[in-house]
Amino acid sequence: MTDTPPAAGSGTITIGGDLSVNRLGFGAMRITGRGIWGPPADHDEAVRVLRRAVELGVDFIDTADSYGPDVSEELIAEALAPYPDGLVIATKGGLVRPGPNNWKPDGRPKHLREACEGSLARLGLEQIPVYQFHRVDPKVPLEDSVGELVALRDEGKIRHIGLSNVDPDEIERASALTPIVSVQNRYNPSDRASDAVVELAEAQGFAFIPWAPVGGYQPGGGGGLAAVARRRGVSPVQVAIAWQLARSPQMVPIPGTSSVAHLEENVAAAAIELSDDDLATLG
Repeated sequence: MTDTPPAAGSGTITIGGDLSVNRLGFGAMRITGRGIWGPPADHDEAVRVLRRAVELGVDFIDTADSYGPDVSEELIAEALAPYPDGLVIATKGGLVRPGPNNWKPDGRPKHLREACEGSLARLGLEQIPVYQFHRVDPKVPLEDSVGELVALRDEGKIRHIGLSNVDPDEIERASALTPIVSVQNRYNPSDRASDAVVELAEAQGFAFIPWAPVGGYQPGGGGGLAAVARRRGVSPVQVAIAWQLARSPQMVPIPGTSSVAHLEENVAAAAIELSDDDLATLG
């Protein structure tokens, strides 16, 4: 009998009715350079992180064409292709990168088509399992942007469509055009502005993928995390991930890192079962 990989402790979710994955995924933004720009400082370590994530049972990897740009997708293909059975790669389009730490929306259908086809080429895929519209462009009607993703899906280039950085009204508008299988918003113990979207995920059955799942620029920040971490003998970051998993069965946290050591610590959080007292402390 083989040992169960650690990420399996997070439980599973089925995305889009046919993609079953462990609920603890990996976000591949941090394997790029400073400012999410250019190549990583340690290329070989980035490759090791991706391969180790799969060894630990992570079978959902989230990326975007804007991470690098292009760098994250290229590293994923280098490290993991040919991809193991069951590995789901989700990528995104709709943000362009004029420079480090600079993000601008571009929801034009022409751009989204070019972005999707570029991701297909870099990832070495014939079809992207989950393609997410990265951010609504105020200059382009949401229906035009999502409509182009529907066309790409109908052409077989996308399997399922997701959204990112959206509110309930935008989800409803997109859902009128096509099934939405995932929503990716900022969410962590100290930023719960998307609580209504989490509740909508439970009602409608789509996956909620929190970005900055451990607090973004203040990892492990937030009320109660340090207290619970001391009580449980784990790190505040691990508590934050465990809280996400306990928050909703639709939750798919994607903590990212450029370090194998940090990756292993993050995945170990799948084994942490928070008590009622822990959850009460976290609020």
